[in-house]
Amino acid sequence: MTTQKLTTQKPSIELSADTLLYATGINKSFTLHNQGRINLPVLNNANLEVKAGECVALTGQSGSGKSTLMKSLYGNYGVDRGEIWLKHHDNWVDLVQLKPHQVIEIRQKTIGYVSQFLRVIPRVSALDVAAEPLLELGIDVDRAYQKIKKLFSLLNLPERLWQLSPTTFSGGEKQRVNIARALAVDYPIFLLDEPTSALDAKNRQVVVELLTEKKSQGCALIGIFHDEEVRNNLCTRELRFDIN
Repeated sequence: MTTQKLTTQKPSIELSADTLLYATGINKSFTLHNQGRINLPVLNNANLEVKAGECVALTGQSGSGKSTLMKSLYGNYGVDRGEIWLKHHDNWVDLVQLKPHQVIEIRQKTIGYVSQFLRVIPRVSALDVAAEPLLELGIDVDRAYQKIKKLFSLLNLPERLWQLSPTTFSGGEKQRVNIARALAVDYPIFLLDEPTSALDAKNRQVVVELLTEKKSQGCALIGIFHDEEVRNNLCTRELRFDIN
């Protein structure tokens, strides 16, 4: 599969040269099969454009659609209607139109996701978990592990834990492994779902600094931040969601 195969058309409007993500007319509803097949609309004509060096906070009440949009932007949810354009190797691709194996390529190289939770795999060390995305890209093993070790050190993850499975780690330790796993890859776009929710003040500040550095390098960040201080320090603007 080549990048050319992913690129079938361009957005219908002319976008700024520094735009990295453009979502337009996003509609998403859920059918509650165990409740009489009730249709629950969540997103109604949601729109978002994010440029290099921006951090957009998704704000609003619980249930207003913030997480649904995030999961749609990552391809976890298919949308009922709309377009999600990503700049991938200098070409535009509409995530909505891609096949599953093509979405995997986008996730490997273009869009990273930092969730609140780490998928823990028994008997796999924290180093191996965090280095996996780099190794899948063909990065040299020694270089990949050195990059993860540097991030672990910056995130104050004790060295005694590096060779252990995160199965028994605390919530904050798991979250730091997850952050290192995502930030090790040079994604141009990052989705951040409460990336500091389990961290103490010291480590929250480290994460803010790392994400600020990503912004300065021209990355586009979209996130949900319930921590007001983190949001104020990191975000350049917000997109507010209201419950319909």
